[in-house]
Amino acid sequence: MFEDLVGRRLIGGRIRREIMQLILDRRLRPGTPLPTESELMDSLGVSRNSVREALKALQALDIVEIRHGYGTYVGQASLTPLVDGLTFRTLAQVDDDTHALGEILQVREVLEEGLIRRVTGTLGDAELDSLEAIIVRMERKGAAGEPFPGIDREFHEALYVSLGNELVPQLLAAFWNVFHRVAGVRGWARDPDPAVTARRHRDILTALRLRDTELAQRAMADHFRGIEARAWQGTLGVK
Repeated sequence: MFEDLVGRRLIGGRIRREIMQLILDRRLRPGTPLPTESELMDSLGVSRNSVREALKALQALDIVEIRHGYGTYVGQASLTPLVDGLTFRTLAQVDDDTHALGEILQVREVLEEGLIRRVTGTLGDAELDSLEAIIVRMERKGAAGEPFPGIDREFHEALYVSLGNELVPQLLAAFWNVFHRVAGVRGWARDPDPAVTARRHRDILTALRLRDTELAQRAMADHFRGIEARAWQGTLGVK
C-alpha cells in the first residue's frame, strides 16, 4: 500500500514537471489554452485520471487555470500559493505566531533595505513629487489620529516602480497580504500612533531627496524597527 502511494506520487510529480516543461517549451503565455486531456494523455502516455490529478495540483500553484466546460489554460503563476503557505505557517504556530510573523517582517525589511539602495539617487523629480503627495496624505491622516494602511502600501509600491522589476511589487504584496491576514485573524490592534508612522515615511523621502543612500537605508531600517517592536510584543500595527 505504502509503496503504491509512493509510486503514484512519483508518477504524479513527473507528469506535473512534463506539463510545466510543455508550457515552457511552447512559450505559452498566461491565458493560452493547453492541449486537451486526451492530447496530454497521448503525449505523456498516462491515464486520464493521472492527467487530471496533475492539472489539479498545478492549478493549486496557479500554473494552470481549469475553466470547467471550456478547458485548461496557462495560469498567471502568481504568488498566491506563497501567501497562502506563509499565512498558514504563521497561524499554525499557535503558541508563537508573533515570532513567526516577526520573521516574515525581517525578510521584508532586508528586501526593502536592499531595494532602497538601488533607487536612491535614481528617482527623478516627478517620482519624488509623487511620493511627496502620498506622504502629505499620510500626514493629514496621522494628524487626525487615523490609520492609513492603504496609503502606506501605496507608498511602498510607488517607491520601487522606477526599477521596472515586475517581481518586486508582487513580493512586497505577498508579505503585506500575509501580515494583514494574520493580523486580521488574530485581531491585533492597528498602529497606535499614525503620526509617528507618517514621520518615519517623511524621513525616508527626505533622504531620497538628498540622494543620500546611507541615510535612506537607515530611515527604512528605523521604519521597520517600529513595526518589528510591536510584532515581537504581539501588538501589531497594520503596515
